[in-house]
Amino acid sequence: MIKKILSYLTPITIFQTKSDLSKSIEVTWNNGELVLDSKNANYSYGSLQRILRYGLKEIGFSRIQPMQDILVLGVAGGSVIKTLVDEIGFKGKITGVELDPEMARIANTYFQLDQIKNVTIIVDDAFEFVLKTKQKYDLIIIDVFQDTNMPNFLFESFFSNRICHLLRNNGFALFNTMILNEIQNQRNKNFIAEFHAASCKIRSLPRLETHNELIIISKLES
Repeated sequence: MIKKILSYLTPITIFQTKSDLSKSIEVTWNNGELVLDSKNANYSYGSLQRILRYGLKEIGFSRIQPMQDILVLGVAGGSVIKTLVDEIGFKGKITGVELDPEMARIANTYFQLDQIKNVTIIVDDAFEFVLKTKQKYDLIIIDVFQDTNMPNFLFESFFSNRICHLLRNNGFALFNTMILNEIQNQRNKNFIAEFHAASCKIRSLPRLETHNELIIISKLES
């Protein structure tokens, strides 16, 4: 409790490590809130939770609440899962896919994801999981980063077509992207302009944070 109070004055790191996939992982009290950060980016809670909450609000809390199955690609500390469960009141099944086993361990140890009954965390590669799953989802949240880097496969038409295929009718995908330069800005523009997944449409949201752009993919009822 003392560290939480003092964190309003200055951030207090309570755990720091690295893994084969992440050069730096820190759990820090910041402004009374426990956050998870990499070397150069907020991974969970803090600004990232505000960004993803904004996207979920745009889809509609009342639309999400009665959904049955949600897939989260890139779990980190699980802030978006906490938003779904605690704020939206989602009671269906949440499947989280996290590539880094150390990140999954931290999510359970410091953010108690393993105590949420309707959540299953799978340690796997997001691309591989999307290829092999036969499950259909009402909402897919894509938040896949390694520090500030985003894998190229996220912007390939094969992946976006597969995401669209995995959505149920009237389902949504919420894609969090990071833009640090004009090349990445153009990457997003090209991705949106060249998106041609059958039965799906795409749009970007006005930016809540300078370097994050949210993209929403919606599945039209066939």
